[in-house]
Amino acid sequence: MTSAYIIAACRTAVAPRGGAFAALEPHALAAPVITEALQQAGLAPERVDEVIVSNALGMGGNPARSVALASGLSTRVAGLSIDRQCAGGMDAVLIARQMILSGTAKVVIAGGVESYSRRPLRSRTFADGRPAQPYEQAPFTPWPDRDPDMAVAAAQLGKTLGISRAEQDKWAIASHAKARASTFPPNEIVPLKGLEHDPFARELTPALCTRAKSLSGDVTSANTAVAADAAAFCIVVSEDIALEAGLTAVRIVEGATLGGDPVCPGIAPVAAVKHVLAQAGLTPSDINHAEVMEAFAVQAIACIEGTGIHPDTVNKGGGALARGHPIGASGAINTVRLVHDLRRNSGIGLATIAAAGGIATALVLSA
Repeated sequence: MTSAYIIAACRTAVAPRGGAFAALEPHALAAPVITEALQQAGLAPERVDEVIVSNALGMGGNPARSVALASGLSTRVAGLSIDRQCAGGMDAVLIARQMILSGTAKVVIAGGVESYSRRPLRSRTFADGRPAQPYEQAPFTPWPDRDPDMAVAAAQLGKTLGISRAEQDKWAIASHAKARASTFPPNEIVPLKGLEHDPFARELTPALCTRAKSLSGDVTSANTAVAADAAAFCIVVSEDIALEAGLTAVRIVEGATLGGDPVCPGIAPVAAVKHVLAQAGLTPSDINHAEVMEAFAVQAIACIEGTGIHPDTVNKGGGALARGHPIGASGAINTVRLVHDLRRNSGIGLATIAAAGGIATALVLSA
């Protein structure tokens, strides 16, 4: 195989933690999306060779198997669960691409699902019998002094690059405004629990940003994406299946995941983007549509400046600041958004996302 294609891409709305999806387990979030994607692709469930599911906050086990069974796929689909934190949903698509290119599969469902609302409580245990110690953030390096809290790292990034709070707030305000002004394609968001759009986007103003609580330095609750629940999946297929489907297929041109400095995870996409553009023989000016993760406004600004992507191409329908951040699903949501933008306005698209521990994934699509 020389190419892999996305022939369907769907997601749920993104619901803030404790919202409309709070009672749903991950498999119940994911299954309606996969069912709808298969219907859009005109593929019977038994055609699916594998399901790759990114999940970062669940109870372990193999959530991809539960998702496959809940989606009515053949019991021969074992399901592959991955955890690369925020990057996992995009990584799932790249793994699917490799399976297609290697000839080991022809139809792979790839994406992510996360329920912040249903995540288990986590505690460390000790060999000396001390009481278990609850924790919020898992360790992402073996060095406690080089494993920063994400908000602290984002604030430091802003200081290092001279990105002010006013700039960060301005980016957040624009993200919400773009989201409120956008009309997403009807086949992008699968209605679930009465939600047919992302409910978090609001009329964010400078005054509201000024009153927002600081999480660390200039990083505040207004310029940081909220924790959320969501699922998003793409159907990745071989060229012959894409031709058989007869749909507007989006080609996966290039993609990669690279590691960087774990102390400064927010800037990791710069190297990943430069790498995939070089591999694809492209320059930033070739990009018509870009989805850049907005876990923090400062991160998005730094990555756009560092890669040379034109800001006008970025997050045309708003980003995670206006939706929320369902960790393991966020990379897949960015990919789904990019697929639909390319279907409406053909060209070359780029998606990128950073993850804890100093890693990042970048993906190039064309239509």
